[in-house]
Amino acid sequence: MVDRWDYTVEEAIAIQKTMAGKVIIYGKPDKIEYIAGIDVALTPDGRGYCIVAVFTFPQLDLCEEAFSSDTITFPYVPGLLTFREGPLVLKAYEKLSIKPDILVFDGQGIAHPRRFGIASHIGVLLDIPSIGCAKSRLCGTYSQPGNNKGDRAYLYDKDEIIGVVLRTRTNVKPVFVSPGHRFGIDESADIIIQCTDNYRIPIPTRYAHCRVGAYKRECT
Repeated sequence: MVDRWDYTVEEAIAIQKTMAGKVIIYGKPDKIEYIAGIDVALTPDGRGYCIVAVFTFPQLDLCEEAFSSDTITFPYVPGLLTFREGPLVLKAYEKLSIKPDILVFDGQGIAHPRRFGIASHIGVLLDIPSIGCAKSRLCGTYSQPGNNKGDRAYLYDKDEIIGVVLRTRTNVKPVFVSPGHRFGIDESADIIIQCTDNYRIPIPTRYAHCRVGAYKRECT
């Protein structure tokens, strides 16, 4: 799948710029049976833990989860998250018996300085439709959406729309949604709002966040 990850920062940036041209930003899957939430937790000593949690869609019943752990060697550099967490994600994904139709990441898709956040990178590598649903903005400007659940505003980089600022809970801070691969911008936000209940963070990634934290504690 990937022969190596031991790149320099300069090489990693060059790879992002090259691979960004492979991202497809339109549409959505014709048939969606399974959706996966993905999250990674790190320890101060450089160990990483990952979960890929698969849910039915649209019921959002948990049906499988897979874990991985390893030592993180790539330095922390904003915008290069994949080179720290990507190997863990791929290792966990390979353990799944149920392959999801959509991957949802707690991170960026094309709402990224080089249009190639972790949702785009892993989506392209696996050629699976993917969405980034981040708690904070990495780049771009926007006007606040309305205060009601489902209200949205576009995230812009100059004149280019790179994502959606989506209110997933009334009177609560929005999330930043952007397509990773093989998804349109509005379609990405539509899927995320279908995955929310009474919380700000959608069910697949909220579960992944809680579960990977527990997994990390079990292992340390």
